[in-house]
Amino acid sequence: MKLWGGRFETGPSEVFERFSNSLHFDRRLLPADVRGSQAFARSLTRAGVLTDVECATLCSAFDSIQTDATADPAFFDGADDEDVHSFVIQKLKQRVGALADKIHTGRSRNEQVSLDTRLWLRDECDRTRELVVALMSALLDLASKYPDAVIPGYTHLRRAQPVLWPHYLLAYFEMLARDYERLGDARRRVNVMPLGSGALAGSGFPHDREAIARDLDFASITANSMDVSADRDFALDYLYAASVVMIHLSRLAEDWILYSSEEFAWMELGDGVTSGSSLMPQKKNPDSLELIRGKSGRVIGALNSLLFTMKGLPMTYNRDMQEDKEPLFEAADQVNGCLEMARIVAESVVLKPSVPFVAAEESWVVATDLAEALARNGTAFHQAHQIVGRLVLESVRHRKRPADWNAETLAAFAQEFTPDIARLLDPREGMKTREIAGGTGPGVVAAALVAARRRLADMK
Repeated sequence: MKLWGGRFETGPSEVFERFSNSLHFDRRLLPADVRGSQAFARSLTRAGVLTDVECATLCSAFDSIQTDATADPAFFDGADDEDVHSFVIQKLKQRVGALADKIHTGRSRNEQVSLDTRLWLRDECDRTRELVVALMSALLDLASKYPDAVIPGYTHLRRAQPVLWPHYLLAYFEMLARDYERLGDARRRVNVMPLGSGALAGSGFPHDREAIARDLDFASITANSMDVSADRDFALDYLYAASVVMIHLSRLAEDWILYSSEEFAWMELGDGVTSGSSLMPQKKNPDSLELIRGKSGRVIGALNSLLFTMKGLPMTYNRDMQEDKEPLFEAADQVNGCLEMARIVAESVVLKPSVPFVAAEESWVVATDLAEALARNGTAFHQAHQIVGRLVLESVRHRKRPADWNAETLAAFAQEFTPDIARLLDPREGMKTREIAGGTGPGVVAAALVAARRRLADMK
């Protein structure tokens, strides 16, 4: 069924129909289309277009369409409608006959598409945010399992300074907290009601747009009918937020792929999130994390796809904009699936604290602690940096670890080293000097974990 055709002498070619039809992917908008159409029927009743009985008949029929679509896996089988909107109208006609022709009074498919997409995407924003919170909770649980574990922090993938394991995980907590906020911002821009805008010039019927917004739980109404027809900013906002989520997940995946490898051997991933090799019996591959890392490209690609689609379109609606759905659906499916997978991985992680501690203890991650101690004792920092740099060079040449030095040998190397500085050769001691807000000092990190739990509770 088509929602147009009177102006045409012949129908579209079979090739054009195959090329342009979208029911195979926009069918997931059916619940939103039903809900929006019911609200529009009530608005038509308030505007005097429908009687109360007609409205009730239509709304009941829409309910039955939704019920059948939910219950019957074959509901769409054999349908040749061009999109979900014409499919729903066809099903409506089967139930109420000619009365179905009234539901489209003064309503354009342009505003209907915008409404349906917003209703669907509003729910997806909520779902994605819930999954972000669930992963944040899993990371806090993992941090709490090993509150005192010391690991090397890295820059340039080189051991840099010692940090607490919870401090490391709290870094990802902060990334995800920003993701939660970004998704909330996207939802606010999604949550604007477009019905009443018509094709581009506004409806010719006296709709109470504020009443429709209340009916559909929208926070406000759109301000310009031409903008409604041309706007996909709200979809781009979600795609951008989803892309940043995936960047963060990809970075976490990369870390844990490395840390669970034989070369690092810090952690063990659960059997339920790893797989084996068809040839090599010993393998335990981090496929779940690799797939998260790989799927990030699909979500970022979806963002770029819609950006390129929208960049040169004239006002207002153009059929190019039908191409917003597949990247939007794809991105939502992938980001939600990856968030769920990342949570399961986090719940499976077993840290081996002694391994990263030895890595910190045997390397020179304490070098900055030593240089800062010299600076606190009055040595200019650049000079302190040079002194410790020479100490590290001397140690590398003679294969000496920090633990191979003591107060006496340090003082013999450079008179600026006072006896109290020797304690900083232990990476656990240097961290105690970093009790600054946002630092890795044990007291600050413990407080940050408590604060993170409070923030998380406010997000649920």
